Amino acid sequence: MAEAQIILSHSRESGIVAIASGEHYSWAHTALAESSFQRDDDGVWHLPADGAQTTVVDLVTCAKRHRTSVHTSSRRFIGDVARDLARLLPGQWHASVEIYSHPAWQEDLVPWIWDSGELGRAVQSDRIPYAALLTDMVQGTTLLFIERPGRQLDYLVGAFSPEGLEGGYGDPHAPRSIVLPPFPGRAAQALTDRYLPTYEQAVHARQTAAIAAVLGDIRSEHDTWQAMNASGRYGDATPLSAAALGAATELFLNHAWHRFLTVVDHAPTLLERCRPASSPWPDDAAALSCLADAVIDAEGQVDEIVHGGSVPEQERRARAWPAIETWLTDGQTFLRQARISAPDRRPALPVTAPARPLTAARPARHGP
Repeated sequence: MAEAQIILSHSRESGIVAIASGEHYSWAHTALAESSFQRDDDGVWHLPADGAQTTVVDLVTCAKRHRTSVHTSSRRFIGDVARDLARLLPGQWHASVEIYSHPAWQEDLVPWIWDSGELGRAVQSDRIPYAALLTDMVQGTTLLFIERPGRQLDYLVGAFSPEGLEGGYGDPHAPRSIVLPPFPGRAAQALTDRYLPTYEQAVHARQTAAIAAVLGDIRSEHDTWQAMNASGRYGDATPLSAAALGAATELFLNHAWHRFLTVVDHAPTLLERCRPASSPWPDDAAALSCLADAVIDAEGQVDEIVHGGSVPEQERRARAWPAIETWLTDGQTFLRQARISAPDRRPALPVTAPARPLTAARPARHGP
């Protein structure tokens, strides 16, 4: 493949649009600028209305002078496709275009793609010079939407890692990306009925696992601290002074608090979904109520920190301990309830959208 390429496609609103790609994409930028194209904020080049005298042949000729090849896509501009899809999804979705002109920019996606299927593999092994982001403006879900490599019609869609949770390609909790057909109505239906429920269940499971891991870590450190406090010695039997014990206590409380922030971030949503009355353990309701109160207390302390409260650090850590201890005591009750709970379903599509193809004829070429 040439070191610099220009990919042309057709946009419903802008006519011919161009995207520069390759390690020397700046050569393509130069050719486009000399051919009267203008670049927008997304990095897409457009031929303005007053640039009608420029033809594709003119661009090809200019590109050759700058060692750049020109290719014409058989697909519609991906920004139009993504916007058509976003308009049909229930809720408030926003579509935007991402340009990965240099191959290294595409590599930046790898740690953030939360996928166990074809999309994750494609991002790592296929050249993807551009994509679209679909963002749920209310719930914050962000999806990556690309043309399926090696296919003329299909698209792939998958998710980025949820905010506050680590996990890239191959994460055991990650959902599998799906193939979308070249019809906006059917594509929206597949996203709404198949992918988004699977994604939300995966987020639920990932949040539950994150809380379980945090509580396990805190409990392990607490057991170590208790044993050291009871014996008056370090783990290697070295005597422990009162000052050292105090420092160890402060260190333990500090670590516990920072780990507990994961619980503060994710537990409220999961607690809302727990329905102990309809579970095998209806008596868990009281413990869940105590856990919710503990999170509220911790959230109050987070607000104090954010707004620069005057409580000394040592006192703040001590005040945080009762909430943490409540979760160490009843955390297993929460986990068993969370594991049998499920996220609320998003609203279904109100009507079946028309099956208008997402593809269109390639841009007309002028001249030979």
